[in-house]
Amino acid sequence: MSATSPINLQTPIDALPGIGRRRAAAFRHLGIRGTADLLRHLPSRYERDLGEMTISDLHGLVERGGEAGANASVTGEVAALRTARGRTMRMEATLEDATGTVRLTWFNARWLQGKLHPGMHIRVSGKVTRFGEYVQMVNPRWALVSAEEPDPLAAVTADAGAEQGPRARPIYPASEELTSRTIEMAVDAMLEPVLARLEDHLPEQLRAERGMPSLPEAYRMVHRPRDEADAAAGRERLAYDELLLLQLGVMMKRRHRREALRAPALRWTTAIDEHITSLFPFDLTNAQRRVVEEIAGDLQNDVPMNRLLQGDVGAGKTAVALYAMLMAVSDGHQAAILAPTSILAEQHAASIAGYLEGGQATIELLTGATKAAARRDILARLASGEVDLIVGTHALLSEGVEFKNLALAVIDEQHRFGVHQRATVRDKQADTRHPHVLVMTATPIPRTLSLTIFGDLDVSVIDELPPGRTPIDTRLVDQGRRDEVYEWIAERVATGQQAYVVVPVVDESSLGLADVQGHLEMLGSGPLRTARIAGMHGRLPRDEREVTMNAFRAGEIDVLVATTVIEVGVDVPNASLMVIEHAERFGLAQLHQLRGRIGRGAGKSVCLLLGDPTTDEASARLAAIRDSTDGFVIAEKDLEIRGPGELFGARQSGLAPFRVAVLPRDLELLNLARADAEAWIARSPVLGGEDEALLRRRLLKAHGEALGLGDVG
Repeated sequence: MSATSPINLQTPIDALPGIGRRRAAAFRHLGIRGTADLLRHLPSRYERDLGEMTISDLHGLVERGGEAGANASVTGEVAALRTARGRTMRMEATLEDATGTVRLTWFNARWLQGKLHPGMHIRVSGKVTRFGEYVQMVNPRWALVSAEEPDPLAAVTADAGAEQGPRARPIYPASEELTSRTIEMAVDAMLEPVLARLEDHLPEQLRAERGMPSLPEAYRMVHRPRDEADAAAGRERLAYDELLLLQLGVMMKRRHRREALRAPALRWTTAIDEHITSLFPFDLTNAQRRVVEEIAGDLQNDVPMNRLLQGDVGAGKTAVALYAMLMAVSDGHQAAILAPTSILAEQHAASIAGYLEGGQATIELLTGATKAAARRDILARLASGEVDLIVGTHALLSEGVEFKNLALAVIDEQHRFGVHQRATVRDKQADTRHPHVLVMTATPIPRTLSLTIFGDLDVSVIDELPPGRTPIDTRLVDQGRRDEVYEWIAERVATGQQAYVVVPVVDESSLGLADVQGHLEMLGSGPLRTARIAGMHGRLPRDEREVTMNAFRAGEIDVLVATTVIEVGVDVPNASLMVIEHAERFGLAQLHQLRGRIGRGAGKSVCLLLGDPTTDEASARLAAIRDSTDGFVIAEKDLEIRGPGELFGARQSGLAPFRVAVLPRDLELLNLARADAEAWIARSPVLGGEDEALLRRRLLKAHGEALGLGDVG
């Protein structure tokens, strides 16, 4: 790009003034390749900034009592440097300019070793305080500058401070090789020319009704706010944009499904209902019955069902799903259930086969481990309609799988499957009709997320546990008490109880984590030497896993040492004890799932979390799982601790993470965006108007692939 080329949204980062090859590489490490990325790289916070001052001004500021909480910047030469070692390393420097000196102090400063030297010309920024007879800055930010070249921002900040008082200075997400100050300078270089060319996709009338600034003005308010209120108003507009684009996509997809697609309308009679319920060796709970009626209502229509079935661990979701699958079979159609792991698929197949024993429905299992000859036979009978029910893993999504008349696809643990995979199931149908889709999760989804990632789904909740489930006593135990824990387990096992011991890895780890084989040897030769112990993990062949699990169910194994392979689907009522090693390394939802393997019998169940959390987040997770057994409470807590980015399949869904919106904090804004999107799609189903072309392009770029909008309009 020539030096005279105008700066626009397509300008590469290395074409900006002052950005050479080395700095451009540092920008790219932060995901910033051009001005569009830089525009979206928003400040993480703001500091009140008095601008550039002399050291003499700093002394005067302190004498007057200063601007509470405000930052100041000074430039000078490092005159002296010393390191003080104690419990924490402290580095002290004396900075001087023509007007005086100021002390700089950094605590926990090992990272500074070798980087600062006397004679260096640096700029520092931070809060100024008095310490004894000294004026000092503690842990200031610093950057190397040339003694001959003035700070290009100094005049700007000084002028701003003189006219308006302390300014709200943006602090950007940065790196060791790229400071916030450098990012600020790059933003300054491109902001005005880029904003002059930035078009707004929202109509002026809507902005006026919502009291929101234009898109260019919102970016200016966030990057260069006059004050914190200015920054908040700009951020609100950008957060609304993110939420609105997603809701428009969700509503567009939802309308397309309801208006343009057709599914088999299934029969549901009293006789069918009585026959299906007679296959279960238990009565459905009131909650299960209510959800069955909701699902059956959908299946009787020719609009493809798209329903999310939520229920806590052990609530009986599989029985409800099987009921729906048998509705399809009873009307001459096929049904499929897709599980995320071969172990869960095997368990589904075994339990369903048990319910259907002696009946006429045919059931098959298809996983990646299915032998080639058996696979060919299953696929042929599936295509001809001879197989009524099929249970499978991702193998059901592979090439060559085709159904004759698939009426219902059930997707278990849906957060492990993306939108594309769910769409692939629909495309396996031989005719043009689309199957009904039921997705299940034992990881309850907070309401804020159910309105976003799963906003096109109708929701059913099983909010009642079957009779006989007992409360689980969950305790946190330090790793140093491991011997006590296993001695206690040995005592309980001697009375006839069974236990799970969950470890994070299969093989010995360089991190010193408990592994399956090592733990088997340690327990078998130590505290549990008189117990019958076995191990299980996902790498074992299917037949070995089946033998082990059947022996555990039969009471022939006292203690099962396993990885998270037992996380879902395992039901052994006599197993009432669980130890989770290195519990701080597991996610909150995963801990809840694991714990749900016990508490299925009449006796008291105890879950012991062995761990030594080293972060606030890990401590919060363990406290949350200790204090509640309610999956919905835990899900809300998980959202609060981690945010929505990695929860409930946000990554698997392919949806772009929010850059600005924060859930659940922005729930009110989300509800507004959802209402606006619903009204917008009602009057313009595919955003086909000339004045909507820019909005449609930006929607398709942001979410078109993830939401599968290519077939809409």
